[in-house]
Amino acid sequence: MHNVTLIKGDGIGPSIMDVAVKIIDASGVDINWEEADAGMAAYEKYGTALPDETLASIDKNKVAFKGPLTTPIGKGFRSINVALRQKYDLYANVRPARSWKGAQSKFENIDIVVVRENTEGLYMGLEHYLTKEKDVAESLAVVTRTGSERILEYAFKYARDNGRKKVTLCHKANILKYTSGLFLDVGREVAARYPDIEFDEKIIDATCMHLVMDPHQFDVIVTTNMFGDILSDLTAGLVGGLGLIPGANIGTEAALFEAVHGSAPDITGKNIANPAAVIMAGVMMLHHLGEHDAAQRIQAALEKVVDAGVCVTPDLNPNSLAGTIEMAEAIIAAL
Repeated sequence: MHNVTLIKGDGIGPSIMDVAVKIIDASGVDINWEEADAGMAAYEKYGTALPDETLASIDKNKVAFKGPLTTPIGKGFRSINVALRQKYDLYANVRPARSWKGAQSKFENIDIVVVRENTEGLYMGLEHYLTKEKDVAESLAVVTRTGSERILEYAFKYARDNGRKKVTLCHKANILKYTSGLFLDVGREVAARYPDIEFDEKIIDATCMHLVMDPHQFDVIVTTNMFGDILSDLTAGLVGGLGLIPGANIGTEAALFEAVHGSAPDITGKNIANPAAVIMAGVMMLHHLGEHDAAQRIQAALEKVVDAGVCVTPDLNPNSLAGTIEMAEAIIAAL
């Protein structure tokens, strides 16, 4: 049995997480789901968006499955997701983007994985005003050799373990000669240890241009925190949007799997939220837990339903009469 902390989240979170859990249970994997609160639901109940009880559950289980969260405006954490990443040193953010026959997009046969450094760079929160008038602000980007090496090692090992052929390092070392320069230098050192993996390096602006002109040249992209945040949304746009993109946050001691889209309060309770992203996050979690057979069967069932385009949510097929629950039932039937 696997013990997993289940954070259903806000807005559409509970509805998509409920069906994802139902599908995972239907696969036959034995999971003890330990439910915990975070986000607005937690704030209303505990007065904090990230209660100690939730952290204690993750401390114990080491694996969390999370729906979208709403961070209270002007209170507490700047971002609950960032707080969790920093608390558990979840240094690797992994966001795969694949084309679907049943989803409209401008490109076909896209299969790109963005591996993003998740704890350093500009997102460390080291910013302040330099004047009393608050008319001059400063942010500090921190890049370390240790942090760079472990994310680059992760990316190359991921490529090797998953039959990938190429890793592209994205940087801005032509201008940011110290921070991006350090990341690039370490990348070249790590690449030399993986002669079986093709290595490429691209400047961030050129990467964005090439992604929208010829995305098929990319396989695995590894980059720093802010660049990875931007590129992972860009690659999502190549394949139909965030509703089809899962996310994994991996550390040495813990891992968190999530839908990367928002909580969408405007469609809460309408049974039209697309559960595909969080189902795929569940697939990534099952692989992490060593349940590869169940993960592959769920992925195949999901692809069968989405590619058929009949029993899917309206964002995938505007003419569909199905909703979140009906789509989940179709996936379980295919499973």
